[in-house]
Amino acid sequence: MLFFVFVILLLAVLLRILIFAIKAAWGISKILLTVVLLPVVMIALALSGFISFAIVALLIIGGV
Repeated sequence: MLFFVFVILLLAVLLRILIFAIKAAWGISKILLTVVLLPVVMIALALSGFISFAIVALLIIGGV
């Protein structure tokens, strides 16, 4: 009986840890994509000749 209570509580704790890990990974990936990948993509667009598309994308992303 005590073993089943232990297993249920252990699963509850593991589920909470898993949920926290997924939320943390999602937050880190959003920051990484915004700070690192977006400027690299915009520079690549500008260097490859798509400057008009890069400006429109920046206006849309910037919310102007």
